[in-house]
Amino acid sequence: MVTGVPDMSLSSSEMHLLQESTARSICMHGRVEWVSGSKAFGVNGSGDRLDFDWDDGPTPMEVTLQMIGLCSMADVVLGLKERVFDKVWVEMSAERATGTPRVFTAIHLEYHVRGDVPLKLVERIVKMSHDKYCSVSHMFNEKITITHGSVLHPLSDA
Repeated sequence: MVTGVPDMSLSSSEMHLLQESTARSICMHGRVEWVSGSKAFGVNGSGDRLDFDWDDGPTPMEVTLQMIGLCSMADVVLGLKERVFDKVWVEMSAERATGTPRVFTAIHLEYHVRGDVPLKLVERIVKMSHDKYCSVSHMFNEKITITHGSVLHPLSDA
C-alpha cells in the first residue's frame, strides 16, 4: 500500500445505492506478479488475492469480460432490493478485433433473474447500470458496442 495517500473513500450516504458494492474509494492500488510459466497473481490494496493462469485458466480478456458482467450484476442484485429472487446470472459474448491490439469491438450481456420480479424493473436496472453506474463497462470507449437483454425465470424453475 502506498503511504501518504489520503483516504478518499465515499461514505454510504454519499453513494447511490447501485454504487455501494463496487465503489470502495476513489484511489486504488494493486499489484500483479508473475510466479512462473503462465502463472501470476494479483493483490489489491486491501490484500485480497486472485490467482491467474493464462494457459490453464481464463485469459486477461476473458477476466475483463467477466468483470463487466460482475460489476453490472452487482448493480442488478442491489437494485432488486426487497424483491423475491434466488438466482441472478449474466451470459456474455464478445467480438474482438482481428488485428493487434485485439480489443473488444462488441459485447452482449444477457441478464437472467429467477424470481418474482417484474421484467420492466430488471430492464430498467440493467439500463441504469450500463448508462450510469457500472464503472467497468464505462472503461471502454464509444467504439465498442455494448448491448444487453433480460430474461425472467419463475421461481418454480428451481
